[in-house]
This record gives sequence, C-alpha cells and structure tokens, in this order.
Amino acid sequence: MPPAYTKPYVKRGKNDAVDAEAICEAVSRPAMRFVPIKSADQQATLMLHKTRELLVKQRTMSVNALRGHLAEFGLVVAKGTGRVDELLGLAEGDATLPDAAVLAAKVLGQQIDALGGALDDLEREIAKAHALSETSRSLGEIPGVGKLVASVITASVPDPSVFNSGRDFAAWLGLTPRQISSGGKPTLGTITKAGNRYIRKLLVLGATSLLNVVEKCRGGLRDWTVGLLAKKLARLVTVALANKLARIIWAMMKTGECFRAEMFAKL
Repeated sequence: MPPAYTKPYVKRGKNDAVDAEAICEAVSRPAMRFVPIKSADQQATLMLHKTRELLVKQRTMSVNALRGHLAEFGLVVAKGTGRVDELLGLAEGDATLPDAAVLAAKVLGQQIDALGGALDDLEREIAKAHALSETSRSLGEIPGVGKLVASVITASVPDPSVFNSGRDFAAWLGLTPRQISSGGKPTLGTITKAGNRYIRKLLVLGATSLLNVVEKCRGGLRDWTVGLLAKKLARLVTVALANKLARIIWAMMKTGECFRAEMFAKL
C-alpha cells in the first residue's frame, strides 16, 4: 500500500505496534489502493530508467558547470551538450587561460564523456528490454511514445486492470485537473502533478514533439489536437495531449489492441 494512504490511520506515537495497527486498519478499507507486484525483470528495467535519469542530471550539471566557469573568462558557445567539444577546444587554444583553469575544464570534459558513454550503455539495455516485451513493442507504435516511454510504463504497470479507466491511469500520472469543490460547486484547476513524475515528464515531452509535426499529419488525433490549438495555448494543449496519450496507452494495455495508424498518419 502507498505510505501516504496508510498514514491517516496512524494513531498517536511512533512504534511498531502502532504502525501494524494502522496497516491492518488501512488494508480493510474497501477503497484502499495497492501497489502491483512487479517481477525481477520489471524491477531491473525500472532500475535502468532511474539510473539513466540520474546520469542525465549529472551530465547536465557538469555541462552547466563547465559553461559557467569558462564564461567567467569570456569563453562562450551555443547551448547544448553537442557544443561541449567546441567549448573545450576554445579553452585549450586560449593562451591567456591559466593552466589550472585548463586542467579543471579537461576534468569536466572527461566527466561529461564518461557520463555520455554510460548513458549509451543504459539506453542499449533499455532497447533490449523493449524488444523482448510484446506489450512494450505495441505501445511503441503510438505517436509520441518511443522505447523509453513504452518500456517504463510496461515495467511500472504489470496489471492495467488495477485502474478502472483511462482517466484513473492519467490521474495516477498526475495528468488530470485538480478538483476543488465547495458548497456543491466543483471547480477544475491545474494538473495535480501527483504520481509518477518520470513517466509524466516523458509523456509531456512526447506530446511536445507531436505538436511540431501535427500540421504534417492527418487523422482523428490530429484533428482533435488542431481543434484544441485553435482555442488554447500550446503548453495547455501539450498537457492535454499527454493525457490523451496516457488514456490510449491504458486502453491498448487493457484490450491488447494495436494502435490504429489512421488516427495519426503522415501526409
């Protein structure tokens, strides 16, 4: 059971007996939700994703540190990890740069290269896990859902029947509006941002990429997206499209159907 759902049943104090009593009380609630049990392979796939996420953050920190330090000496290049070699070249070719600064830049460059190689190894393993799972390969056919999204969702949700609907699955990811009601008048606000942040981030990034090519496609999903763009801001449409993708994913996992290509096809 999620600890957050068990906490309200804990009485005063903190000891094993109180915790056990709270768990026994919580497990008897008819509306209690339970975390599905995952296999060792699914846990290993999730470990690959979490390790990759950590290394991406460390690489970003290293690149930002390198750019920030060299900017103090007037060495600036365009943003992006692909411009690191250019920045290092400027540092090594600048005769006015102190030797200590050049050494520090080389150390950061070596760290960035090592992280990049480790990320490539992790992504190859994720691709292997994706290829071995029929469900993951099927989800990968959805526009905006690649190997990363398909494999992490397949590993995180071994049993889609724990969700009553696609909306419940989207709510689990934090892609549904927060509902505030008072006096019988419900009001919908922004998305809750609860649930699995990693999957939500990947879905929003995938939806963002779809907006860049939506005008070059046809189908029901394309028409729905263009209709929203005519009324809402692009960022709002991105989140709404991520919600739509989450519902499609749940429906495919639940029914075993493949994605209908005519819903979003290139012209």
